[in-house]
Order: sequence, then structure tokens, then C-alpha cells
Amino acid sequence: MKKEEKNLYEAKAKIFKALAHPTRLWIAEKLGQGECCVNNLVEPLGADFSTVSKHLSVLKEAGVVDDEKRGKQVFYSLKVPCVLGFMSCVEDVIENRIREQVGLLNRRKIDGVVKSSDILR
Repeated sequence: MKKEEKNLYEAKAKIFKALAHPTRLWIAEKLGQGECCVNNLVEPLGADFSTVSKHLSVLKEAGVVDDEKRGKQVFYSLKVPCVLGFMSCVEDVIENRIREQVGLLNRRKIDGVVKSSDILR
């Protein structure tokens, strides 16, 4: 791998790392609905102001969100709405994995495999 290519993959990984936290994923989806200030995110998250600010800082550093100061408040917005398309793709992966798991269970029943829970009854 060439240096330029490696740099690109490192930049991509930085974005994935920024989104690799449930709270930050939630924040990104919330900002996809419209801009918010930290105060609007604190209560629904059940987190304190500094924790939410730190999460927003990580997302901003990765280039996912943008901020704009208005008076004493800072408003955050999703800088790249296409990230929501990625979230939809992730949900498709989850659904696919569930279908695979259910398929495995159904095949197990068809093959006549006795479940340990049936033995205990």
C-alpha cells in the first residue's frame, strides 16, 4: 500500500472511530433532523453537559459535525448528511444478520435437532 493510499484509509478510520460510540451515533442521527445546541442533547441522553460537549468535539474533529456560535450558545449541525445513509446501511447489515440467525434456528428445527431447553422440560 502506497503512503497516499494509507493516509486515505487512516482518514476514513478516524471517521469510523468518531462514530464508533452509541452516544455519538445517536447525536449524528439527531443532528440529521436539524441543528441543536448542547442543552437540547443533554436531557435526552441523560448525560452531563461536559460529556455531551466532548462527544460533539470528537465528531467535529472528525469532520462529521459543524458548529456555529450564536450569542452564548453554540449550535451543532450535521456537516455531511450522507453519514445518515451509512447508518441506514448499518441497519440493513443488522437485519441481514438477524435473518441469517433465524434461518439457522429454523434449519435446526427442521433437521430435528433437540434443543437443550426441550430436554429440561
